[in-house]
Amino acid sequence: MLEKIDSPADLKGLDRDELDLLAREIRDVLVVTCSRNGGHLAPNLGVVELTLALHRVFDAPADKIVWDVSHQTYVHKLLTGRRDRFSTLRQGGGISGFAMRAESPYDAFGAGHASTSVSAALGMAIARDRRGGSERVVAILGDGALTGGLAYEALNNAGQLQSNLIVVLNDNEMSIAPNVGSIASYLSVLRSKPLVNYAREKAKDVLHHLPFGGTARKAIASAEVAAVRFVAPAEKTAIIFEELGFRYLGPFDGHNLETVEAALRAAAGIEGPVLVHVRTVKGKGYEPAERDARTFHGCGAFDIENGKLEIKEGARPTFSDAFARGLIDLAERDERVIAITAAMPDGTKLSAFARRFPNRYFDVGIAEAHAVCFAAGAAAAGLRPVCAIYSTFLQRAYDQIVHDVAVQGLPVIFALDRAGVVGDDGPTHMGLYDIAYLRTLPNFTILAPRCEEEMAPMLAFALECEGPVAIRYPRGSTSGRDVDPPAPIERGKSELLREGSGVAVFALGNSVDVAMDAYRLLESGEYGDLRAALPTIYSARFVAPLDREALVACARSHELLITLEEHSLAGGFGSAVLEALADAGVSLPIERIGVGETFLQADSQAHQRRAVGLDARSLARRIAARLVGATAS
Repeated sequence: MLEKIDSPADLKGLDRDELDLLAREIRDVLVVTCSRNGGHLAPNLGVVELTLALHRVFDAPADKIVWDVSHQTYVHKLLTGRRDRFSTLRQGGGISGFAMRAESPYDAFGAGHASTSVSAALGMAIARDRRGGSERVVAILGDGALTGGLAYEALNNAGQLQSNLIVVLNDNEMSIAPNVGSIASYLSVLRSKPLVNYAREKAKDVLHHLPFGGTARKAIASAEVAAVRFVAPAEKTAIIFEELGFRYLGPFDGHNLETVEAALRAAAGIEGPVLVHVRTVKGKGYEPAERDARTFHGCGAFDIENGKLEIKEGARPTFSDAFARGLIDLAERDERVIAITAAMPDGTKLSAFARRFPNRYFDVGIAEAHAVCFAAGAAAAGLRPVCAIYSTFLQRAYDQIVHDVAVQGLPVIFALDRAGVVGDDGPTHMGLYDIAYLRTLPNFTILAPRCEEEMAPMLAFALECEGPVAIRYPRGSTSGRDVDPPAPIERGKSELLREGSGVAVFALGNSVDVAMDAYRLLESGEYGDLRAALPTIYSARFVAPLDREALVACARSHELLITLEEHSLAGGFGSAVLEALADAGVSLPIERIGVGETFLQADSQAHQRRAVGLDARSLARRIAARLVGATAS
């Protein structure tokens, strides 16, 4: 059946049996593709019927469907002309795991971060109104996005403007981990309101006596919607949405296609903003994902038969693992230490901390700005908060970093996970800008460990600092080939790893691994006999304060200085080095290796690094060519 669907128009004439078959086939494709490529399996399994209903009721791309986070768009992509390329999902040169305007006219708005859909959809609705258009605009909000403040700002504004807008709340009780906070509890009450459920079931019971057939089923679905619309305001179950200016419909079974279609058609006929509340099951239809939706929220490759994730033999602990161990050790020694995450306990590896110190662990939901200000308040009152947030998500809290933490000089520790290239999640998730937006702030310490073993000492150092500290570290682990044990951490001091001549390499964080591998290649003679002219290798350790003394001394004794970083070249570590040497009046050729003026697309981390020259062979060739004019391949 799926092979016959080239566009949403092909869905309009399908009967119930055909739609049921199509839903099963879609789930099969999702499981098979994610078992090979990895991806956001559980969220997409939960929106199969909802997506079918959206595309049967509305006429995309004329009608605008805006997906929050957009990690739930796999079904949408299968139905909108990308079926034949779906096997390339999240692969180099393939289709994205998120909505991308450049990929399809059906992707009305791109996303990757949470809670943006209502704001974007409202902007589209206002633009439609100004030009006298009539298209419907629908925002799909859910999978935890309602824990983010931006969503409430938009709902508040939409209620005030009263433009025609439909918001579908996909309530699966989870984001990545289970939802937290008062709103999650409130939605739980909505799901269990007895009078609403009674009205729904009574309407269905009465109408089941109608002659069986498509007409009767549609009547049942429409009656269910009407019953809930009549009862819900009286029960005041939806008071928060009604008070914001929305008409509330629901909650409905998000896996009953006819009911969801009826609810959406009812919403389309109401003037002003409408919120349709549907309940879905994350992981629906694949037992391992239903049983463990957290693991299958965003997973790697796995065995379809048993749902076991593929684990590479001999895999080293990741930087995130090292952070988690180091933080637990720190908390054992200092009871002031607390841990904060924004709905990412598993990704940041704080789940172990939560089990060990449940009263010192705080998951604030998808609310990074609140997380940072909350941490600032805790620090002002004498605690030592550690905010574990992905680099890309910390962007969402920049004013709090400046206004609430930095200006007041508060001792908040930021653990910036996924700093650098992140692989198959693509441009919205790259951690390539944190140095640029943090190093401009006075008295803000920024460090980067070169290996997992350096994480705990850096955390201990950060705890002794009187002001804010950011420790940035990448997704994954190092190669493990760098056998030099880390030297003690000294504020603003780099670490000399190899002393050579001619060329000096200052590498930051995990880029030290690249520099050391390049050194070994040069030492091996593969690029000519360079044993008398091997490069000097430094682990920079600090971006702020920078080791100006070592930089100036190195610049005066070498012919070329190379900086290496997994970060944007604009405003990054290399830029800081250039500024420091210019201020010192030192002039020599400097080559900066990092990410240029481009948004890296989804691919493997290894391919992304090679694309920008952040790999050992590229660096070795560059150094060899400089030293002896070699043209090694």
